[in-house]
Amino acid sequence: MSNHEYSMPGYFQNMPVIGKALGTVNTENEKDLKKVEEEIRSLIQAAEDAGRSDESLRASGQMTALDRIYALVDKGTWCPLNSLYNPEGNKNHSTAIIKGLGRINGKWAVVVASDNKKLAGAWVPGQSENLLRASDTAKCLRIPLIYILNCSGVKLDEQEKVYANRRGGGTPFYRNAELQQLGIPVLVGIYGTNPAGGGYHSISPTILIAHSKANMAVGGAGILGGMNPKGYVDMEGANQIINSQKKGKVDPPGTIAVHYSQTGFFREVYTEELGVIEGIKKYMDDIPSYNLDFFRVDDPREPQFNPEDLYSILPANPKKQYNIYDVISRIVDNSEFSEYKQGYGPEIVAGLAKVDGLLVGIISNVQGLLMNYPEYKKDSVGIGGKLYRQGLMKMNEFVTLCARDRIPIMWIQDTTGIDVGDDAEKAELLGLGQSLNYSIENSNIPQIEITLRKGSAAAHYVMGGPQGNNTNAFSLGTAATEMYVMNGETAAAAMYSRRLAKDAKAGKDLQPTIDKMNELIKEYDEKSRPKFCAELGFVDEIVKLNKIRSYAVAFANSVYQNPKSICAFHQMLLPRAIREFNTFKKP
Repeated sequence: MSNHEYSMPGYFQNMPVIGKALGTVNTENEKDLKKVEEEIRSLIQAAEDAGRSDESLRASGQMTALDRIYALVDKGTWCPLNSLYNPEGNKNHSTAIIKGLGRINGKWAVVVASDNKKLAGAWVPGQSENLLRASDTAKCLRIPLIYILNCSGVKLDEQEKVYANRRGGGTPFYRNAELQQLGIPVLVGIYGTNPAGGGYHSISPTILIAHSKANMAVGGAGILGGMNPKGYVDMEGANQIINSQKKGKVDPPGTIAVHYSQTGFFREVYTEELGVIEGIKKYMDDIPSYNLDFFRVDDPREPQFNPEDLYSILPANPKKQYNIYDVISRIVDNSEFSEYKQGYGPEIVAGLAKVDGLLVGIISNVQGLLMNYPEYKKDSVGIGGKLYRQGLMKMNEFVTLCARDRIPIMWIQDTTGIDVGDDAEKAELLGLGQSLNYSIENSNIPQIEITLRKGSAAAHYVMGGPQGNNTNAFSLGTAATEMYVMNGETAAAAMYSRRLAKDAKAGKDLQPTIDKMNELIKEYDEKSRPKFCAELGFVDEIVKLNKIRSYAVAFANSVYQNPKSICAFHQMLLPRAIREFNTFKKP
């Protein structure tokens, strides 16, 4: 229990409780979902195991990247991100870094560790983009970015995939500079040899803490004698290289003798690996952060209902329905939820909730049939998961009010897209969809997005998707997640409908075209599933259903740790707008 008093308890405490207790455990559904989760876990394990063995690394006196992370973050707070991210299909199943959110001595940070099991932490294809995703998260949440660095430079035989371009190997160094200009510190603990890109990776943070055997330099020892103006290697050049090797091992440039004793770039040096970790913790203690009770509106409480119930509530079959209130009630404090404009825009549920006693806005899709809706189609039946005029209006309003009151947003998606056709165009859905993008971008508040099942077409990105680089801190998927522009059957019909009609008119055999359609449907299915979504970065992590709340807590804690703007509780409009809508009676 906090010893602080809370503002406006009449608004923020004893909110309506939503959801209902689970009647019967759906063992078959639970089995299907946990099977996918186990497959994802085994893939993550394979990525972690790839490269040099843990035993070999430890025998050489080194801790693994995960050893270093677990020594750094407070127990039970590690929330991995992009564990399977591997867009270039690297043989080691990863981009050679391990990253996520973690609490360090009570303060949250984005942590990135070079995976020293894989080519001594070298830059490999896809790593630069993954590093930028880490800095995006730190920038959005305004929390420190921590590097546990052990980077041997670029994997030279794939330099063309690492080095150049707008989001290539040098871009993270610019991003570190941007974070510092925004007042967001970047701390680094340096291990091993860090030449070239590893050197700039070392020098670009705010504070440098080094292990006694670490070094950083513009170039490594291997290239000191290899600068040949001829542009080719001949016998003379080969012999020069051989002779340089005969001289024995050459100490790499940029050791602590240089960068601690002379340049002073290294602020501290430790002889033990754990010393570097303790040094990072010490400087984390110096970084400003609020006591979270400053922003709390209630004592933190667990949900009234068990998150394990989600394995029975969320159908693995995307065609089956469920009650979104039952999902939200397993994520938020005490299962309390204050809904915004209940009944209006019935395809969307939006409202205020608490996570760890901190206010968050929640926006989610409703499943099932919506009778006599949307209002712009006579005698129509709306389909839950689709977006219509009222729902788009409601989301625009809610995001705007959250922005005004500085309340972070959690998007919980399960959407099949935005309504189409002339009626939808007359109802201005195209403009309202883009206006939601505008509202989100204009909000300048941190947001996360969770795709429970379907993330389809434009609805995916207008509902807080990862495309909103300035507002989306990270996106999560589940064992039931599937993402596509449209489902395979619809795509097949769109691509082959004219050919089918043409062949039918000509009396041709339809089976070859049908076979192609089914091949496309199969390909769509394979390229929309959790594994594919994680590898390509459609989501930042596939999380277990019972761990969604853990990520929600990490998000809420991070947002309120050091926000760049504040709205006093008694000056908020959103809770009052909710009450006014619920109590207003037309004369």
